[in-house]
Amino acid sequence: MQDFNLTGSIVAIATPFKANGEIDVDAFDHLIDFHLENGTDGIVVCGTTGETPALTGDEDAFLIERTVKKVGGKIPVIAGSGSNSTEECIRYSRKAEAIGVDAVLVVGPYYNKPTEKGMYQHFATVADAIDVPIVLYNVPSRTGSNISVDTAIKLANNFDNIVGIKEASGDLTLFAELIAKRPEGFKIYSGDDFLSAPANLIGADGCISVIANIIPQDFAKLMKDSMEGDVAEVNKLFYQYRDLMDLLFIESNPIPVKTALAAMGLLEEEFRLPMCTMEDANKELLLNEMKKQGII
Repeated sequence: MQDFNLTGSIVAIATPFKANGEIDVDAFDHLIDFHLENGTDGIVVCGTTGETPALTGDEDAFLIERTVKKVGGKIPVIAGSGSNSTEECIRYSRKAEAIGVDAVLVVGPYYNKPTEKGMYQHFATVADAIDVPIVLYNVPSRTGSNISVDTAIKLANNFDNIVGIKEASGDLTLFAELIAKRPEGFKIYSGDDFLSAPANLIGADGCISVIANIIPQDFAKLMKDSMEGDVAEVNKLFYQYRDLMDLLFIESNPIPVKTALAAMGLLEEEFRLPMCTMEDANKELLLNEMKKQGII
């Protein structure tokens, strides 16, 4: 297996837009600086939180290249490059590899619901086509399909460049099964902020996180403490931010987190349809919790 040592707090970075719909490059650069200054361990660009379904292929490539250059090797950069077309996934992944990312995040094929055999063949074909490390991404609630534990472990054992999985099924028992069966060096990341600390306490390697967008320093500490088994510190931070974690999913991600970032003055409260502004009552709940925590 390829050596891939990223652990801890990995932010799924948001994509800022201007009122005219263009990418706000200055705000994006500032977000990257915000994470470099506050202890984030890695960045996922063009993930779900980055509103990737609403971006063009050229915009994806631009953001990936911008991130790689801006980060300058200080922390690892992972690019979302998944598709429900295997050929398209290979094309996106090769482009990200050529730009110089440290890994690609490849979501399970969505909508077309492959069989377990088809799921394995999809990732095997992608892994054969590229050299860059691959992190699998299992998020059944969005894709309508599931990367089973057996398929993930079989892929990890058969391909040196399949180095980890982002597990976002919301089921802690799956983390335990993955951890028990994984080959040495295979990383297991939570895709759910709420389960990230419990998963780390039983052996996971960190989180590809939404809440890290707004509390990067504290979330990095939560990841470090939980991976080190410091239960007292974990409980302190987890229960401090438990309500905020919930509120960041009161509407579809990334609507709440971008609303929060706008309240912090880090980007404009702009979305691309079908993402839209929050319902007033939900926004009030979110902003009140942020005020309670002293974030705004």
